Amino acid sequence: MPEPSLVPAAAGPPPELVAQWAARHGVEVAERMLQAEGFADAVRQQTTPENTTKTYAKALTVWLRFCEEQRLPDCEPTRGTLVTYAAWLLHSGRKTPARDGTRGYAPASAETHLAATIAMLRREHACAIPKDDAAEAFAALKGLMTDLVKARERRGRGQAPAAEAAELRTAALATEDSLTGVRDRALLLVGFAVASRASELASLVQADVTVQSRGLKVNILTGKTVHSVRGAAIPYAKDPEVCPVLAWMAWRERLTAETGDRFTSPTDPAFHAIDRWGNVGGAMAPAAVTDAIGRIGKRAGVPLRWTGHSLRAGLATEARRNGADAITIAAQGGWAPHSRAMHGYMRRADEWTDNATAGLL
Repeated sequence: MPEPSLVPAAAGPPPELVAQWAARHGVEVAERMLQAEGFADAVRQQTTPENTTKTYAKALTVWLRFCEEQRLPDCEPTRGTLVTYAAWLLHSGRKTPARDGTRGYAPASAETHLAATIAMLRREHACAIPKDDAAEAFAALKGLMTDLVKARERRGRGQAPAAEAAELRTAALATEDSLTGVRDRALLLVGFAVASRASELASLVQADVTVQSRGLKVNILTGKTVHSVRGAAIPYAKDPEVCPVLAWMAWRERLTAETGDRFTSPTDPAFHAIDRWGNVGGAMAPAAVTDAIGRIGKRAGVPLRWTGHSLRAGLATEARRNGADAITIAAQGGWAPHSRAMHGYMRRADEWTDNATAGLL
């Protein structure tokens, strides 16, 4: 692939704009304004979530591959180019086929790539993309996605299966009476109570989890959104067998009993990796958390395989089923109050309780 011809990120304001500043305010003020632009670029780079940076980087790779395949300039996105890109993403954008042989991205992935590409080209590479052109590309993608639905073609995994309360109880009680089993029970119950992502559970340290008189306080910092920087409270549960607070305390007590004072530093992981021989290591990786959640559910006979997002989906679903409103659920799980993902989980409960056929027969 040829070297990208896109302008470097954070290239600064164009020279003609700097010249205008100098003409209006003088050279010295213009230089200070230019320094402020550089500072703003540095702040943006520092505060941009890692996941967003990775998404932009992947979008750039996909965009450059599209431009190379179509023999189009990568530095001049036009209305036609963007619409063509949208169609390409959905029908042949994958570098390697999916397991079912399809070459196009799943609709959600195609939409993410398109949005990230447009944002990246605008913000990082100063490409002029009129709003109407971007809107037409998204409209084209939506129309093509509708065509896939009409053709009964389904792609992607869809939403993660929610960990329902009854299943959660069964799974928690099915954990083994070993150090790994005690950890798994705490991982499951605490993760559910704070609507955690696998990556959040993996990144927790001991200082993030404190026992208070009325329960646990868990400080979660992911950087994915401003709403993910939160402190979630977990009260004691009515049933001590599935109480997240007691499960956390049991895990910490068991760990200390078996390893002594080796893992008592506030900066030590909240949930340690444990190998098959019972050796305790460092923090669990997000993939290890996902595997553990899936393994716990499978052992308990959960019909749908849980993933790393099942605890997050489960809290929103079960809280809604129990009568919690959107604001309360959003505060606990770190969602924006109008989050589409959160409302999608809530609809799982609402579609049964607020159903037009309920009580008719």
